[in-house]
Amino acid sequence: MSCWQTAVRNADNNNHDAMANLEWVCVPRCYEVRKNRLTGQATLEHPLKQHTVTVVDSNPLSRALEGTDPLSQFARQDDELNDPLSQMVTEFDLKSKRRERDRTEPEDNTLQWSSRRLGILNRFTTNEKLSLSTSFLVSSGSLDGGNESIKAQTVVADKTKFRLEQLDHFDDGSMRHMMDLTQQEYIQRFEQLKQELIQSWHNDQRVKALKIAIQCAKMLADTTVLQFYPSQYVLITDILDVFGKLVYERLRAKASGDPAASAATLEREREAARDTCQNWFYKIASIRELLPRLYLELSIFKCYEFLSSSREQYERILQRLTHQLRGIADPLVSSYARCYLVRMGVTLTPSKTYIRENFADLFLVYPQIFRFVARFNLHPEIVTASSYLQLYAPAFDYMLLCLVHKSELHTQDILNECKQLKNNGAILMSVLSSFKSEFIATNALEFIALINASETPGISKSQLLRSLGSCVSSCAPLQEQRVTFLKAAFETINKLTDPNEYINCVETWAVFVSQYFTINEVNRLLGELNTRMCLGKAYEKHYSQLQNILTRIMQNYRSIELLLIQPNFLPYLDLFQKESVRVEVCKNILSFYKQNSEEYTCDAVVTNALMYLGKILNDSVNALSVDDERRQISQLINVFIHKVHFGNDLEQQLSFYVDARGTFSNLDAVYVTLVHAACKLATRNRSKSTGFVKACIAYCFITIPSIEAVQQQMNLYLLCGQLALQHLCLGQADACFEAALQLVNELPAATVDFDGKPRSLEPFLVSYMCNILATLIVVPDSPEQGVLYFLRLLLEVVGRHKFKADSSAPSIIYVHSLDMLYVQSLERFPYHIKGVVSNDDLYGHDPKFLQEVNNMCAQVVDAILLQLKSLGLAQQQRSQAELALQLFLRIVKYADLERETIAQLAVNLWLLANKAQSQLDVKTLPQTMRSVEILYKQIKDASPTRAQAIAKLLLRMRSS
Repeated sequence: MSCWQTAVRNADNNNHDAMANLEWVCVPRCYEVRKNRLTGQATLEHPLKQHTVTVVDSNPLSRALEGTDPLSQFARQDDELNDPLSQMVTEFDLKSKRRERDRTEPEDNTLQWSSRRLGILNRFTTNEKLSLSTSFLVSSGSLDGGNESIKAQTVVADKTKFRLEQLDHFDDGSMRHMMDLTQQEYIQRFEQLKQELIQSWHNDQRVKALKIAIQCAKMLADTTVLQFYPSQYVLITDILDVFGKLVYERLRAKASGDPAASAATLEREREAARDTCQNWFYKIASIRELLPRLYLELSIFKCYEFLSSSREQYERILQRLTHQLRGIADPLVSSYARCYLVRMGVTLTPSKTYIRENFADLFLVYPQIFRFVARFNLHPEIVTASSYLQLYAPAFDYMLLCLVHKSELHTQDILNECKQLKNNGAILMSVLSSFKSEFIATNALEFIALINASETPGISKSQLLRSLGSCVSSCAPLQEQRVTFLKAAFETINKLTDPNEYINCVETWAVFVSQYFTINEVNRLLGELNTRMCLGKAYEKHYSQLQNILTRIMQNYRSIELLLIQPNFLPYLDLFQKESVRVEVCKNILSFYKQNSEEYTCDAVVTNALMYLGKILNDSVNALSVDDERRQISQLINVFIHKVHFGNDLEQQLSFYVDARGTFSNLDAVYVTLVHAACKLATRNRSKSTGFVKACIAYCFITIPSIEAVQQQMNLYLLCGQLALQHLCLGQADACFEAALQLVNELPAATVDFDGKPRSLEPFLVSYMCNILATLIVVPDSPEQGVLYFLRLLLEVVGRHKFKADSSAPSIIYVHSLDMLYVQSLERFPYHIKGVVSNDDLYGHDPKFLQEVNNMCAQVVDAILLQLKSLGLAQQQRSQAELALQLFLRIVKYADLERETIAQLAVNLWLLANKAQSQLDVKTLPQTMRSVEILYKQIKDASPTRAQAIAKLLLRMRSS
């Protein structure tokens, strides 16, 4: 056996002997307790603010060597100003950067086609098999036997002739026909074509690149799979755009030349760029077929700036191309070709004349579209009339947008021509989606009359009304026209017999109604929805739209409380018969109430509506509900509980809490909120009526047992007991404290954290017991229970509780119990509750009471010594030494060291701690001795006898 173990065994035996005949006597406090307060200091900056330190090199030589000294800077600036080449280079760089910025960052992105590209690809899809014919989707290097590269020519005329012959030669035998391609495979083939074109261009095979572009443009005449044509147009024009950009960049590089070259050289290079540009247009003009010739010329339309910068010239070319487009027979192909023309034209000229002329031609061709519509009505298995007309929407929308962008010159003309058109629904749809909302709002009555009179196959009135509703929701008609406009719109909407069309229309118009009309119109709208959607249980198929309507009304209406009290609001919720949807709707309503309601409400109708919503959420919680769902629902309900406020009518407030307790029986978090709210309500009792406070405490006392979490119950019992004590309700306080202590043995050993890991509850128990001990200091003893009943109960509960074998929790509780007992021995407690007669006044420092306190101190010390022994047996040397020092300090401060058993116990504890010195912090023992020395200095004048006993103890401590 080691020396340390022998010492510990001896110390334990001595402690056991001291336990047998320990005579504890609490000594009175004979020194003044002083609080060392920290001195404040005013500051102008936040103490946690990060300061930036700038290091300045004070060595002028190093700055001179780096060229950063002022003289070097001035010299460099003078040299740059005096050097004309440097100035030219700087100006050129600035112009290049400005030109590049203007090219890559347009000021207005409204007309950018790229913003519409992805939407078209996602909208127009197909499950049919697609076909593709091209001669270029083969392995690179094997094309045309490797003869694509142009041999060096000595005569420019021969080179040009060779290229024209190469361009004109299309070997049909080399065409590769790929059939039965899926949509994804089709898109991948076009991506390969794009990469092949770029690779050919960079390999100086420009004729091959041109042939790829021609073959792609020819595919735009293929309308075999109609519903995919808009996406096909996007994919092919992407390739044409790449081709046009490559041609333009090459010409621009040629025209720019070398900035250091002479003016004559630059002029020759620009002339060569113009010749090359003309050659490109000549090559394209030689294409025999109309459609690829038009698309290829439009793809390099920007290159006309190298031939002419006149705006009038651009307009003449665009008008020429517009006239050529009249040769395209298929109205769908023609519409998208006109769209491509407009796309290219808006980049070079702000003129709208050519766009207006395109619409004039389009209105002439427009009746042909409905010949196709009639054909599809006879064969709906090919494509429906509605789907066919939707194919035109991207082209029409973009062309109309370009026509009215930054100019309203032609808006009224287009509207007038639309009135004259038969079957004008397709154009009217594009007008509503492209024209500014302000124009539509100004002519709202005209538009609603036009829609009501429209009879277009494939375009229903519900589609037109939805578009109109979206427009007027962002910009409303004039105030004096709104009622008439709304009445005219809903006369048509209410005549819709298809529930799907009806609900889709109302979903759009709900925003307009809730934004610009009173609560009466909103209530009427909800009532009409109730009536229509109950027919044949139509609501079962339209839960999503019904939910969106309610959400949009709440988002746009100003007062959520006013909405809750409407007669048709709660019946509208009855449409949601499916429980999961019903719960989601109630969550949504309470979320809006949380964000947009007034600070408080006392309206009975609002309160009842909120209680109804909360009850639905409460009833949806069951044993299978996850914790996050419970937490989310509880938070929503807690918010409106806090917002219900009846002012000074405290009885009505408490009555509301009683109703809430019966309504939300499945949610512990709500019960916790209700208990806290009732406690807060008790503190608002200005009349100092003990009866009302008792009613609040009784409410809490009844509510707390319904909470499942033992921790929450213990905390709330302690809170309610402290509140009752503060309001002189001693009987209620005793009941709460006793209930709290009885729950200790029901506390589980551990709980589960949010991350799923177990967490011991012993730290919570220690903190909780210390809180109770601090409260019990001022709690007077009940005549029925005896002296220090609650402390005895606490010690009994701790003794029965199952702690871990190596736990220090009971020791900490026992040590703090000594603190509480010592306070009980004082003539005057350090703090009191006003009006409560604590034990210092109740017993008046009676010797019998003090004897009882001393006996309990001896019992607590016995329990601590048993803990010391068990820690020693468990080889917990560090914990044992720390506990020994804690008890040692309490003995020195509280006990009479003149008694030999007490003094010997203190010495034994000090020796026990010294033997484990290596396990402790190096400052622990010196600081403990320092504390004893300070105590000696404090009492040496007030109590010489006690000071002498402490001095003897210090000698024995130093000698050890």
